[in-house]
Amino acid sequence: MALAFDEFGRPFVIIKEQDQKVRLRGLDAQKANIASGMAVSRILRTSLGPKGMDKMLQSPDGDVTITNDGATILEKMDVDNQIAKLLVELSRSQDYEIGDGTTGVVVLAGALLEQSQKLLERGIHPIRVAEGYETASRIAVEHLEKISQKFDFGVNNIEPLVRTCMTTLSSKIVNRCKRSLAEIAVKAVMAVADLERRDVNLDLIKVEGKVGGKLEDTELIHGILVDKEMSHPQMPKQIEDAKIAILTCPFEPPKPKTKHKVDIDTVEKFQTLRKQEQQYFDVMVQKCKDVGATLVICQWGFDDEANHLLMHRNLPAVRWVGGVELELIAIATGGRIVPRFQELTPEKLGKAGLVREKAFGTTKDRMLYVEHCANSRAVTIFIRGGNKMIIEETKRSIHDALCVARNLIRNNSIVYGGGSAEISCSVCVEAAADKHPGVEQYAIRAFADALDSVPMALAENSGLQPIETLSSVKSQQIKENNHYCGIDCNDAGTNDMREQNVFETLIGKQQQIFLATQVVKMILKIDDVISPSDY
Repeated sequence: MALAFDEFGRPFVIIKEQDQKVRLRGLDAQKANIASGMAVSRILRTSLGPKGMDKMLQSPDGDVTITNDGATILEKMDVDNQIAKLLVELSRSQDYEIGDGTTGVVVLAGALLEQSQKLLERGIHPIRVAEGYETASRIAVEHLEKISQKFDFGVNNIEPLVRTCMTTLSSKIVNRCKRSLAEIAVKAVMAVADLERRDVNLDLIKVEGKVGGKLEDTELIHGILVDKEMSHPQMPKQIEDAKIAILTCPFEPPKPKTKHKVDIDTVEKFQTLRKQEQQYFDVMVQKCKDVGATLVICQWGFDDEANHLLMHRNLPAVRWVGGVELELIAIATGGRIVPRFQELTPEKLGKAGLVREKAFGTTKDRMLYVEHCANSRAVTIFIRGGNKMIIEETKRSIHDALCVARNLIRNNSIVYGGGSAEISCSVCVEAAADKHPGVEQYAIRAFADALDSVPMALAENSGLQPIETLSSVKSQQIKENNHYCGIDCNDAGTNDMREQNVFETLIGKQQQIFLATQVVKMILKIDDVISPSDY
């Protein structure tokens, strides 16, 4: 730490406990920040693309996660460095906003940092580099608009949506069933989509998983799936044209709010109390029967007496159903959640064409299907798989596919994948660099080189010669003026991504470039790092 002296030559302290702090300034600080950002980017680089590798992460309490979803990897990695945390948040914001492209955005940010390091070593000021990157990102985003294509789809023509979702799923573990999973995801989104407002509420799509079966058994249920069973084993397992009472009040006698004590000193008094309790239960069950309910779904539990009574009165019931599930059941069946028995009326009952209980395998696990609902705007995707890790990874993959379908409904422009969009932007940015007279042109060229790192990583992960493949595809794009040539990761024998049906959403790609540029600008502007020392 540099000491400061007053006018009499006496040293004084500027920073509290400054001897215990470590300080990096100027170029050293920038180089240290760039190095930590690049380290995170290198981890994700091998997970990019259809042939990308998976990462296995173990949490402190022994839970194991296997995934190649960029946002999940960085979320589970215990990152300590502050700059690395910025990249974790970068992929998280891409995940929240777009849902897909979380690996690509970090790889791009890492490449931009790597290029900026070379420029800083040449003595170019970091602010000029940041301004150059900003200009280049605008050029790239405008170019993406030019090469994008509109996708027409309708309720009956969902094939374009399915193909785009298949591109997303091809880089996941589940790529062997990508066709069926993409169809499930698109049908689920179309079931809950509001096509007039171009909006999709993903909360209405519930994703449930159950270990057992195989991935091909994954199904879409036009209704709600509840991980519960009927409260009494002798209750009917299948109810057609069910009228459902959805209750948030418990099936038990009311408890006084004050502290109380009941003295029972004779058998008669005990009998009276018991009769009173029984009467309460009788009244409650009768109320449900009177309004015409044929199934009761209750948020709370009820004791054996109430259970027994419900069974005798032929009123099937389900207990301990969670609040979120209750809300979804209410949305799907068009019912109202009733907080008190006194408020039960026939209008508040939900209607479902079929409620059935289904058992799985040799285990005694049962689940409740609520199907053919009055309002089919709430659906469930039910995932089966060999083990818990496969199911968790499939849930993440389906989430990505749902987000892609939602983005296409919001904005139906697409660009072609396989690195073709990045190569095309790189060529365009490179050409635009010559029109800028200042030092910024070096930064704009560096941005073009950084864009090439995405197709390069794709080629590398697919086992191709990275530099050779990239240069041949780039020269082909320039020669034929064809913006759709990309890296042939799947050995399909053609570089044209239109033939391979590899699509990505335009807003996803634009968001990647915007977010990566913003984070890199932020990192470049830091020139002083003051942190507590290690001891």
